[in-house]
Amino acid sequence: MNVMKRIYLDNSATTPVDKRVEKVMRPYFRKEFGNPSALYKEGVTASEAVEGARRAVAESLGAHPDEIIFTGSGTESDNLAILGILKSFGCPTYKSGVVHIVTSVIEHPAVLEVCKALERGGGVDVTYVGVNEYGMVDPAEVKEALRSETILVSIMYANNEIGTVQPVREIAKVIRAWKKGHNSKYPYFHTDACQATNYLEMNILRLGVDLLTINGSKIYGPKGVGALYVKKGTQLEPMIYGGGQEFGLRSGTENVPGIVGFAEAMKIVDKIKEKEMLRLTETKDYFLKKLFAEIPGSILNGDKVARLPNNINISIPDIDSEQLVIELDAKSVAVSAQSACKSKDYQSSYVIMALGRKSLQNEGSVRFSLGRETTKKDVDYVLRVLPEIIKKIQIKN
Repeated sequence: MNVMKRIYLDNSATTPVDKRVEKVMRPYFRKEFGNPSALYKEGVTASEAVEGARRAVAESLGAHPDEIIFTGSGTESDNLAILGILKSFGCPTYKSGVVHIVTSVIEHPAVLEVCKALERGGGVDVTYVGVNEYGMVDPAEVKEALRSETILVSIMYANNEIGTVQPVREIAKVIRAWKKGHNSKYPYFHTDACQATNYLEMNILRLGVDLLTINGSKIYGPKGVGALYVKKGTQLEPMIYGGGQEFGLRSGTENVPGIVGFAEAMKIVDKIKEKEMLRLTETKDYFLKKLFAEIPGSILNGDKVARLPNNINISIPDIDSEQLVIELDAKSVAVSAQSACKSKDYQSSYVIMALGRKSLQNEGSVRFSLGRETTKKDVDYVLRVLPEIIKKIQIKN
């Protein structure tokens, strides 16, 4: 019996581990299994592997190795960036009074939920800057939101749902100018770059950020490992206590196979990034051209130009997005209705709502995120089955 090939178009949620990554990880599960903190041979070998990976990740970002903190995920890195800065400022007691954070309304839940929890706890005031109809943050609005109590700005590099790339460099310039004008080291600038790593400029000096989050599972590396770039001189306190690993900022025995795999994934990204950007941009444009021809009335969410090359988020009026995902799955196509981190909530996407979309358009939003294995043949198949599914499930007014 022939089994239909699965077409995976949810690479923004997670990616398969590259075979080259899997190969370099394999020895560290059994043969080189030592604890990096141990002084004997097995421990030294593991420690050397971790430090080699740290140097590789730092080189990829244009950073110094001791500015790279390995964590358990992108979510943990985001949490460490926000809570660690606040704690260094005097949290959790906030003896200095109310402190202020600036973020955007379309951040990943790993940022938004932390900010909401801080607001509920008291002592922290958060400004959520809006976005335009394309999901773009205006640096002028960030500037307007800054005040003397602001200690952190966290704006993501590229949105995980709609793929809009934010003007991170311009925002960094605004923050630097504000700090210079007020003779202050605050606010620090953090960006979640988990979605951007595969495709965009990642040199931290050119970006102008103080903290930057990256994640292995988004770059064809292993799950359960992430990293936080922390610029030298940035005051940060740990959120996890124990043996003092990761320069005292993230205690716990290091995930050696994951860290080694993460570093290898970063090296591969650096080698193929430019070529893959061009290929996926061409595939995305091909997909959109055929999609708009086959499905009149569909709307592209996010900026048409300043967007990730693999992201296609569309709204189809009068469609239940959850049902569309299920129907496509039955046709061996994997896509998502919103962020995988929120999809079990069965609620409208807060990102799409922030663009000002109408209710029915929001309900019909679906994300196709292409990847290294996506071909034009895959796109042709999807666009062959999609119109008949829409005809089947579309709500008739």
